[in-house]
Amino acid sequence: MLDTLDQQPPDALLALIKLHNADPRPDKIDLGVGVYRTDSGATPVFAAIKGAEARLVAEQDTKAYLGPEGDMGFVHALMPYIFGGDPTMGGRIEGMQTPGGTGAVRLAVALAQKSGVTRVLMGTPSWPNHAQILADIGLEAAPFNHATAAGSADLEALKAALAGAQKGDAVLLHGCCHNPTGIDYTPAQWDEIAALLADSPVLPIIDLAYQGLGHGMEEDAYGARKVLAAVPEALVAYSCDKNFGLYRDRVGALYALAQEPGQLPAIMSNGHALARANWSMPPDHGGAAVRLVLRDPQLTAEWQAELDEMRARMRQVRDRLAAADNEVPGLDMQVLGTQNGMFSVLPLDKEQILKLREDHGIYMAGSGRINIAGLTMGNIDKFVRALAEVTG
Repeated sequence: MLDTLDQQPPDALLALIKLHNADPRPDKIDLGVGVYRTDSGATPVFAAIKGAEARLVAEQDTKAYLGPEGDMGFVHALMPYIFGGDPTMGGRIEGMQTPGGTGAVRLAVALAQKSGVTRVLMGTPSWPNHAQILADIGLEAAPFNHATAAGSADLEALKAALAGAQKGDAVLLHGCCHNPTGIDYTPAQWDEIAALLADSPVLPIIDLAYQGLGHGMEEDAYGARKVLAAVPEALVAYSCDKNFGLYRDRVGALYALAQEPGQLPAIMSNGHALARANWSMPPDHGGAAVRLVLRDPQLTAEWQAELDEMRARMRQVRDRLAAADNEVPGLDMQVLGTQNGMFSVLPLDKEQILKLREDHGIYMAGSGRINIAGLTMGNIDKFVRALAEVTG
């Protein structure tokens, strides 16, 4: 029967990686892969994680199964950073470990579907895997516009989408550092969104994949906390892949907010059953390392300092790009300085993107999305000159 399968198109990002790796030019620039890089172009392991891993090697006494819920010490250690001073909101929040943020999003969508959701409102453009996950699970995606032409979040489009929503709908929101645009809702807009959702039948699903990479751990949690304080129930998909540098270890968590604490056992039992049928149990190593970091004040301080350094470097790149506004005709470079996180989208056509690749060895996604962390102080001037050439 396998011969009945049709050839699937190659993943665009993976194809871009192959092209970049095959390019012999020493000054090539990879702006496609969504990983953080230092100013020297490296993606190092956090020193705090190294310290935790050394302790794991010395102290871990078993590799026995954890269960579908994963490392609950890890799950609970994260909660004060995500949800604030009352991390369970009076016993209304519980979570479970997942294989990365992708696993958390998939489990959130599957749990929503099992609870009766048939349609998910989703701002576009969005992370491409969002649409793929919805399609694979069999939920309808109802797109609305995420950004205005002026480069701000399109709150009116979200309002219109929610106004037309009904029971059986969910809305997928990026908690911070929007992927791919870098355009976030402001705190004032989050206040409005929370008020709208409080009076709506829509189930909020918040994808919080980049906490700490925008303005700080507290600041980046504002939107999620505001919504959770206003609504009776919600799901939060969380990733440690970026803010702990644990990409290949796949470290994430799913949290559920219930209307009443007594509803949580049934909700989580469904989450566990869905996880058991999908990946059975999550990988342990990365989650255990995060747990050790967050339980040790010295390692916590070291991690926070490393995260601050990451955020500061990306802000430095954004500031340099914004300052190049007069150097690149036809592009509003200043708006890049107002955006957050690892990604932004440049309004370039396919011909311009291809010219950047062929003439300058600059690799970016066909949508014009760039990974801000792929630029360094050593190559950013080359990037600005190349942009000026293809847009001038």
